[in-house]
Amino acid sequence: MNRYVFFALLAAVLFGASTPLAKWLVGTQPPILLAGLLYLGSGVGLTLIRLIRDRGWQASGMAAGEWPWLLGAMFFGGMAGPVALMFGLTSTSGSTASLLLNLESVLTALIAWVVFRENADRRIVIGMTAMLAGGVVLSWPSDFNGQQDWTGAVCLALACLCWAIDNNLTRRVSASDALFIAASKGVVAGGVNTVLALSLGATLPTGFTLLVTLAVGFVGYGVSLVLFVLALRGLGTARTGAYFSIAPWMGAAIAVLVFGESTPMAFWLAAALMGLGVWLHLTESHVHEHTHLPMAHEHEHTHDEHHQHEHPFAWSGAGAHQHAHTHPFFRHTHAHFPDIHHRHEH
Repeated sequence: MNRYVFFALLAAVLFGASTPLAKWLVGTQPPILLAGLLYLGSGVGLTLIRLIRDRGWQASGMAAGEWPWLLGAMFFGGMAGPVALMFGLTSTSGSTASLLLNLESVLTALIAWVVFRENADRRIVIGMTAMLAGGVVLSWPSDFNGQQDWTGAVCLALACLCWAIDNNLTRRVSASDALFIAASKGVVAGGVNTVLALSLGATLPTGFTLLVTLAVGFVGYGVSLVLFVLALRGLGTARTGAYFSIAPWMGAAIAVLVFGESTPMAFWLAAALMGLGVWLHLTESHVHEHTHLPMAHEHEHTHDEHHQHEHPFAWSGAGAHQHAHTHPFFRHTHAHFPDIHHRHEH
């Protein structure tokens, strides 16, 4: 399996498992505070890991032009998105919310295609359409008298839109240190939402609940985000979102099997439609002759067919390493994703 596919799938599993756990926590504290603490747990935990890895504080190494993209991702993905999710969970079951979050991949791909001109094959488009239909089924009123509350579904859809914008902005900086990106997003976004909640009169939960909240945030948001950024680097935005679509299945399974939530017919119809969409994504292959234009950047790499260059320093020739390097002009054909080396026109 392609390691970037593995990163995307594992990120999806961790995030998917966090949704029903967040649903369980949403009754213990206000939504804004919960959103803040989840991301704060992510940021603090990842910052400690980065300090240990680098044996102290190290500069991010990000270029000046990358900071606006990261700041935008912090706002949409770390501040607005989690708050919308927590408000949505107050009036939506954990299983339904988990499947509705599949809309994130649909919106992620649409923004990638329309705004950032990422390639879209017919198979991917059909899969996205199937998942969108599943989201509509889940959010449709249970009767025609308007008795079902739309608030939860609307808030969840808004969260998906925020994260879709976040995913596309994060892709612009995905060649940088994934641990720094995820840690800084957690500290800044989580800190802002936590301070905002406390200023509005919220109080911190008790010790055990606080520890559980921070732990869920660290694993479900922090570790998951690091893996997601790595997947963006190798797969591109739309396809990373496609693989990430298995997250709702993990969340829905936990909500049903662990928390014993009921599953109406609409749930299973939506599950079938979304399952079809995920299958179409996972079985997609993209092959054609393409041209690599000259470019210079820095990221961790091995000397594969895209990295054949000299080194101004001693290197054994084995294993992955990181340094600034230049890619020459060349043309070839192979199966590929729109990763950081394949952002070309079609």
